Amino acid sequence: MDKMIVVGNDIYDKFIRDDGYYVDKTELIYELVEKTRNEVTLFTRPRRFGKTLTMSMMESFFDIQRDSMALFTGRKIWVDHPDFCREWMNQYPVLFLTLKDVEGRNFDVAYGMLKTVIADLCKKLNPVMETCRDKVDKDDMELFTRLKSKKSEEEDVRNALKTIMRMMNAVYGKPVILLIDEYDVPLSKAEESKNKEYYDQMLDVIRGIMSISLKTNEYLKFAVVTGCLRISKESIFTGVNNFACYSVTSRKFSRYFGFTEDEVVRMLDAFGLSGKMDLIRKWYDGYIFGNTEVFCPWDVVSYLSAVLYDEDDEPQNFWVNTSSNAILDDFVNHSGIDASEKFEILLNGGTITEDVCEELTYDCIFESEKNLWGVMLMTGYVSKADKSVSRGRVRLRIPNAEITGIFRDAVVARFKRTLDAEDVDAFVTAMWNRDEETASDMLTKILWNSISYFDYGEDYYHGMLNGIFTSRGFAPDSNDEAGLGRLDLRVKDRANRRLLLMEFKRSKKEADLEADCDEAISQIINNGYERAMPEGYEQQIVYGIAFYAKMAKVKLMKRC
Repeated sequence: MDKMIVVGNDIYDKFIRDDGYYVDKTELIYELVEKTRNEVTLFTRPRRFGKTLTMSMMESFFDIQRDSMALFTGRKIWVDHPDFCREWMNQYPVLFLTLKDVEGRNFDVAYGMLKTVIADLCKKLNPVMETCRDKVDKDDMELFTRLKSKKSEEEDVRNALKTIMRMMNAVYGKPVILLIDEYDVPLSKAEESKNKEYYDQMLDVIRGIMSISLKTNEYLKFAVVTGCLRISKESIFTGVNNFACYSVTSRKFSRYFGFTEDEVVRMLDAFGLSGKMDLIRKWYDGYIFGNTEVFCPWDVVSYLSAVLYDEDDEPQNFWVNTSSNAILDDFVNHSGIDASEKFEILLNGGTITEDVCEELTYDCIFESEKNLWGVMLMTGYVSKADKSVSRGRVRLRIPNAEITGIFRDAVVARFKRTLDAEDVDAFVTAMWNRDEETASDMLTKILWNSISYFDYGEDYYHGMLNGIFTSRGFAPDSNDEAGLGRLDLRVKDRANRRLLLMEFKRSKKEADLEADCDEAISQIINNGYERAMPEGYEQQIVYGIAFYAKMAKVKLMKRC
């Protein structure tokens, strides 16, 4: 196999020249040009779904400054539509701007990043503009120079794209294809700061750039914009004519972002990794865009890259390392919305049906639960549960094991932060007082206010109890070596020279709780855990604890 799995390269020309294994999405270009007459097309997809590579592919195909024949020969668009390729390939000036790195702790920092991105764009175009200076308007050239040197005023920045397009039109005598990638990242980052002034300032700038460059622009052939959310037309795209948005619920273009199952199967066959299909499906599949089920491409290539280095490498959460999960965390912890029962259904593999708002502004995300479920769908934390195309009310589920893990961590973290202090104190006191009945009641009450999740094993309950005692100033030893094995949890009360010893069991049904407590106590006795009392301590209180979903049974070991 001559091709390579390439991770993190989103520049099409370099990707192909480096012999990267490319999942062919080139026919998107044909469908976009031949089957629509959109002046402005917006594709919204979660991050990590190949938007930037796709935009770079379009830049390479259309850009009049390039000769891309070798990069597209053999691709689907070349094989199926040769006449179209001869008509369109490398025939138009292209202006490609990505805003994915425009962020900062405040507006001034983020705005500085935006000026840098525009300056870099000008530097890339500078050789052509200097060579053709006589064709370009003098005032435009002066503004271009200010943009290039980052000495531009805010009005210059707002007019930057249209000015550059006018200059490119003067140089090439043709209208410009405008590509804007991740247009909403600056707004997303501004919203995360929770600074309304920062958000309003950034919205004003981005709205100005979009409005001026996209509305009644005689130098525009057509524009393609990508992002995560569809920000309301009134907020960003005011007055933009012939505007079309294709979101995760749209059937059209649904197969062009993400890998279909057939594409993943062919990729695995090419690298001799067909045996990994079930794992990849469990961890990285499950997204439904329109009527097409797709895998997350970032996760698939990241996992394959790891497996090609070490065949025994297990699937892992690549998603969490590539961006903030702030929106999910904020939803889970929202003080005005209690979606605990819905989170529980989702974490247990079920579905919920929700009103979903697709057209939002970042500053209104948290105004309603409807808005939040819309954001969860658009950002990939939940997916459509079936291939039916519906608007408004959508059946939702968590797509796969990777996102389930992220959801679970966010929900568990919230539970730990919101434990009722009185219930916790009552439970801890009962444990030290050998009051097994009160301890059972309080632990069940604590669990009732948590999110039960079918995949929580003993380790979840173990970690919860560890956290409870730690929060009350005790020093638990988790899986501490004692006797003939390792005890689940030992809690030291150094001041009173006493210990709690606990062994846990997860019951298969409620009726097994009593017997499982007895089995846990027998394990303590048989392994001699209670005989290994540290020096200086005078008493040990021994418990077997069994859990079934949100129910707990605490049983004291009675001494003869």
